[in-house]
Amino acid sequence: MYLKQLAVSNFKNIEQIDINCSPVLNCFEGNNGEGKTNLLDGIYYLSMCKSKFLSSDYPNIRDSEEYFLLKARYADASDDETEIRVSCGIKRNGKKSFKCNDKEYKKLSEHIGIIPLVFVTPSDSALITDGSEERRKFINSVISQTDKTYLDALMRYNNLLANRNKLLKSKGQPIDAGLMDTLNEQMARYGTAVFAKRRALLETLNPAFNEIYAAISGEKETVSLSYRSDLSDGKDLKQLLDETADRDRILQYTSTGIHRDDLIMTMSGRPLKYSGSQGQQKTCIIAMKMAQFRIIKQSSGIAPLLLLDDIFDKLDTGRVERLIAFVSEKNFGQIFLTDSNKNRLDVLLRATATHYKLFNVSGGNVTLQQSSDSRETQ
Repeated sequence: MYLKQLAVSNFKNIEQIDINCSPVLNCFEGNNGEGKTNLLDGIYYLSMCKSKFLSSDYPNIRDSEEYFLLKARYADASDDETEIRVSCGIKRNGKKSFKCNDKEYKKLSEHIGIIPLVFVTPSDSALITDGSEERRKFINSVISQTDKTYLDALMRYNNLLANRNKLLKSKGQPIDAGLMDTLNEQMARYGTAVFAKRRALLETLNPAFNEIYAAISGEKETVSLSYRSDLSDGKDLKQLLDETADRDRILQYTSTGIHRDDLIMTMSGRPLKYSGSQGQQKTCIIAMKMAQFRIIKQSSGIAPLLLLDDIFDKLDTGRVERLIAFVSEKNFGQIFLTDSNKNRLDVLLRATATHYKLFNVSGGNVTLQQSSDSRETQ
């Protein structure tokens, strides 16, 4: 699956663009703040039904405008004539319309996984520096793109969790023991299913992560991922929820469950957050995302779109060269890459010897600068 054509109207600082994409490598160069990341976020939006960076839809609408519209045409890598058309539009204070082949979804979750995607961005540093919620989001993004039952179980668990927390905050009123028992039982059902799939993921993710990290770092450090959960060691979630009910009433929130799970990252046995340099931490993030790419491709049989935003920053020359060699392999499918350093992109294009397009991004406008097909160069 690859993106053939992208049209964007009034999305963030982009007023109007319509570009045809290379099926292999698309590079976007320009100064910081010109719209390169916004363009990639538009592509992300069409796969994940939301922005990578903003939790609300309306701030994505360009200033002084009343709507934004994203439209894309995708083609099967083995059959260019077989297309998928995806569009998303929203008006200020209006309902979001998300369509695939002109049919609007009743539930946006139905679209997740149709156009698989992996996005590497500087904001991913939160995977290391921030709390466990960021790392759970990463785990969820890996599994949900290939497993609809996981996403359904996770959404049901989160709804039950919100209801349980609301019940725990009912001040001055006795808690309905029957309702609490029902919530605990249902949370255990869906939470246990989520835990099992997360644990299975780590069995595949950790070796892939280690292999890719070693390839990019030149085997200079030893890194590892491990999964921490209240359900480890065979613990029963229903029993845990029952046992903590009195404490949770005092705390007024649910203190145990899969919503507390975490992904532990270490380097040479020490927490990466405190032991890794900026370059080592960025290499770790890239390795995690490339492992995500590999797992999604193996599970779905589809190479995800790979979005690489400002990926070379904070990496030394050796790591940049090994990363270029790594992503230049043919099995990566379609890549969208941004950089403010055009010279670095020129080195990449010379090294890949593959089909490419190089665009300049300035003030939200996108202009084709170079193409491996000289007839397209403007």
